[in-house]
Amino acid sequence: MSKSEVKTSLLDNMIGVGDMVLLEPLSENSFIQNLKNRFDHDEIYTYIGTVVISINPYQSLPIYTADKVEEYRNRNFYELNPHIYALADEAYRSLRDQDKDQCILITGESGAGKTEASKLVMSYVAAVCGKGQEVNKVKEQLLQSNPVLEAFGNAKTVRNDNSSRFGKYMDIEFDFKGDPLGGVISNYLLEKSRVVKQPRGERNFHIFYQLLSGASDDLLKRLKLERDVSKYNYLSLDSAVVSDLDDGANFRIIMDAMKTVCFMDNEVQSVLELVAAVMKLGNIEFKSESRVNGFDESRVEDNNDLKEICELLGIEQIVLERAFSSRTLEAKQEKVSTTLNVAQAYYARDALAKNLYSRLFSWLVTRINESIKAQTKQSKKVMGVLDIYGFEIFENNSFEQFIINYCNEKLQQIFIDLTLHEEQEEYIREGIEWKNIEYFNNAVICDLIENNNKGILAMLDDECLRPGTVTDETFLDKLNTVCAGHHHFESRHCTNSQFLTDHTLPHNCFRIQHYAGKVLYCVEGFVDKNNDLLYRDLSQAMYKARHPLIKLLFPEGDPSKMNLKRPPTAGFQFRASVGTLMKNLQTKNPNYIRCIKPNDKKAARIFTETLVRHQVRYLGLMENVRVRRAGYAFRQLYKPCLERYKMLCQQTWPHWRGPARYNGVEMLLNSLQVPKEEFCYGCSKIFIRNPKTLFALEKKRRECLEVLAAVIQKIYRGWKQRKHFLLMKKSQVVVAAWYRRYNEQHNELTTSHFFLQSRKILRELKHQKQCIEAATTISAYWHGTKIEEPSTSFLSLPALNIHLCMVTTFCLPSFYLQQTRREMHRVNILEVRREYRKYFRASAGKKIYDFTVKRTIQKYFLDLKKKIPSMSPIDKTWPPQPYQFLEGTHKELGRIFHLWRCKKYRDQFTEQKKAIYEEKLDASTIFKDKKALYPGSVSQPFKGDYLEINQNPKYSKLKGLLEEKVILADVVHKINRANGKGTARLFLLTKKHFVLADLKSVQIKATVPLPDLASVAVSSQSDGFFALKIKEGSASAAKGDFLLSSERLIEIITKLLRAGTHTAERSEINVDISDEFVVHFKQDKVCVKFIQGSSKNGNSAACKRKNNRLLEVSVPSS
Repeated sequence: MSKSEVKTSLLDNMIGVGDMVLLEPLSENSFIQNLKNRFDHDEIYTYIGTVVISINPYQSLPIYTADKVEEYRNRNFYELNPHIYALADEAYRSLRDQDKDQCILITGESGAGKTEASKLVMSYVAAVCGKGQEVNKVKEQLLQSNPVLEAFGNAKTVRNDNSSRFGKYMDIEFDFKGDPLGGVISNYLLEKSRVVKQPRGERNFHIFYQLLSGASDDLLKRLKLERDVSKYNYLSLDSAVVSDLDDGANFRIIMDAMKTVCFMDNEVQSVLELVAAVMKLGNIEFKSESRVNGFDESRVEDNNDLKEICELLGIEQIVLERAFSSRTLEAKQEKVSTTLNVAQAYYARDALAKNLYSRLFSWLVTRINESIKAQTKQSKKVMGVLDIYGFEIFENNSFEQFIINYCNEKLQQIFIDLTLHEEQEEYIREGIEWKNIEYFNNAVICDLIENNNKGILAMLDDECLRPGTVTDETFLDKLNTVCAGHHHFESRHCTNSQFLTDHTLPHNCFRIQHYAGKVLYCVEGFVDKNNDLLYRDLSQAMYKARHPLIKLLFPEGDPSKMNLKRPPTAGFQFRASVGTLMKNLQTKNPNYIRCIKPNDKKAARIFTETLVRHQVRYLGLMENVRVRRAGYAFRQLYKPCLERYKMLCQQTWPHWRGPARYNGVEMLLNSLQVPKEEFCYGCSKIFIRNPKTLFALEKKRRECLEVLAAVIQKIYRGWKQRKHFLLMKKSQVVVAAWYRRYNEQHNELTTSHFFLQSRKILRELKHQKQCIEAATTISAYWHGTKIEEPSTSFLSLPALNIHLCMVTTFCLPSFYLQQTRREMHRVNILEVRREYRKYFRASAGKKIYDFTVKRTIQKYFLDLKKKIPSMSPIDKTWPPQPYQFLEGTHKELGRIFHLWRCKKYRDQFTEQKKAIYEEKLDASTIFKDKKALYPGSVSQPFKGDYLEINQNPKYSKLKGLLEEKVILADVVHKINRANGKGTARLFLLTKKHFVLADLKSVQIKATVPLPDLASVAVSSQSDGFFALKIKEGSASAAKGDFLLSSERLIEIITKLLRAGTHTAERSEINVDISDEFVVHFKQDKVCVKFIQGSSKNGNSAACKRKNNRLLEVSVPSS
């Protein structure tokens, strides 16, 4: 679709309200109802000013195609329907053209579609930025880093089958032209507790299941693994298989992605060995043994799993077994060794598994950064994409939910601050007075959590570091003492008496009133998870490993660098990371995507209002709308505003010659009598205060357009009828002149022609009569002579024969001539036999017969040798049959000669020539006597590459994008369903795909795998139109069918069917030859009908749109 054909404003054909700022009346109910109305019509994106609300559709929608990318490229943000591409384009153009670093903040709860949104942003930027071999390599590495991180950091939860269990922030770096140079990824708080335990109905991280399902038997054997998931205690069984995930296929994708991101083969092997070791750690069981001192000591029950783990990690078995059974405590110069009981041994085993996996994940991020980092030191522009966990409220909320919700509090704080700051900057830039806006500031909640002295995280660190007995209960007691008077903190044991009888608040829990609502936290496990303690003996055992990667993951195990200082807590590290992230975000221009989950069933077309209402509240969307509407609800540049509404004023319609900035818009608003308090003039924009004013302008515009449409229709119909009348008048004069001329000539020729024909018929009748009379006379004479002279000698026959021959030659017609000759031959034979019988013996007849036959056969073959036809297989001539008794032999020899001649001809063929003739044979099978265009193609060779794509430098970029050999390359015309006109496109066919690309920019518009092609439809006439029908439900079905035309239709379809048949994933493609067939254009069905008639294009067919459901192709009669 070209830019001239798309809508030109967000307000055109709007379903509901596309921008919530324009919602009238504004309330929470109307806000949610508007979201529901748009969601029911598959409009999943809605704006709040420049903020994009995205609702997860839980289904594939045809709104992410290459055509959509082109539609939103370099367009104004409010020009088209709300879309994530509009925000991505706005951010990219601001970075490229204005040198403003950008950040895109994607927030929402688990299952709302944050990860998919970040992929769409990155894929759009990759599609619109520059091209080139090096640039394409960088883009591919940035995109392929996602599957690797998802495999190791995502898991199936009750809310989402592909939930990110870590926070990710990626800085994409660009050069001054806007081409990507590289990137840097930061990860936050991997949920490593999931490695050893998963909630019911959830899975461990994807990589464990993908490895067991997709690895080859040889690889599993080297990793000492079995394919059965039930063999491993760390992997949950109730959700081991997810219907929407193909673990085996995803494993192969990950291996390819790791190669793309430049992982070495030995590095991939090392990573898989560590993953296998983590899985097998869960199978280690401990038993209790009593010592002489009365204390219990743990021992490994079965050493087989421990032995295999040590072989994978390159550790001596005795070293790791000792680390699981004892612990060494050091204080200055003293060392104390204590034994571990069974519970402590299990704790040590799980701590090792969690640390091993989390450190492996951090190493993966570092390794990917080494591959994708910019290779140049020139100044860079940066676009950051933040995909981080959303606000979480579960039935049982623990330490992980606490710090996740703390991060969301910080993001909400920066969101409000930056939104207000951006709004204030625009008002100042446009010269409009700014008024302070009151809003809820959640800084007080952030302070409750992160205050250095009295914050919850600070008190948790104090508890973890202080000597003595430290438990979760002592931590809660301290919170009750310090935070009792805080308005956003609630507990049963605090001094505030109003919660003493609150039975919804258990004794081991506290509650925080976040900006998103109240969340109940259970303190059980807070201290242990914050400590994140790994025994020093295990660190030292890991450092002794011979595995190349283990030493890098446990540097603190080096005895020469041993540090007795306690490592920082998990809470401290996360607070520092969040602080760094906030400082980074504040230096960039923010762009927001707020993701919403419509239901908990992960099903399409279900909108649960209570769930959506809860998310709208905790995302603060109503607050955001009120901030945007506190001043002026709508703003637009002067020129687009005047272009849109100029028909409402006589002075501005149809063309305004003056400046649009003030005079044009001012003239327009004054003529419409819009109250002055409803709008304000900025430096470059018109600001409208109330949405009612904007909708009133829209209503007047629609009414005016209806009047203008009626005027245009009236003028067009009059012009069309007059043009038709003049054409008919001209045609009548020409037809009348030609008819008069023909009539005069016909009258002159009729009389003379009649007399000539009569004379000819009379002569023929006379001749026939004479012949009959002559034959009768001769026959009577001959019979009379035989009766009268029975003893006529044999020697008088020649004279009689000569006489008869002369008579019959000149007098008799052919029929009587043949009859007379046969009679004469019979008489001659009888006379000869009587005359010469006396000279032969009785047995001589057989010998004479055999000799005669042999001599006749010999003469037959010698004559046949001289008359042998040419060696051309298409030469159908064969010498006439000379002897009747050799009829069967003559025919069989002709057949054998033809087969031998064909074999000799075939032996001369090269493999390339054989393929050409096979294509011609296939074309004959498909189209002969079925398609009128076929006879003209028989003599034309199938060249295939008509664009010389391998030699032409213009197509070198396109060739680089195609990994397969091009079978056919030609220019076709893609038919537009709106008007039936054709647009030139490059048509490329490979063994697995067909590709349509733009002729001028050589940019790929569509790529369709051949297994997705259901059938091909053509007419029986001499046109070049054909439809490629896409299989319903396939990945390419969103693009719809393709209606194309080409002069080389026969060759294109033949090669397409041959390539499709040789594809292993599909059966034979059907060819429908009919003068009427249906084509699916995305959501609509259109009938294409072929008729005989004259064409304005000479001898070529012409397509014309008759109505919304019919395209008529006029084919000139041959």
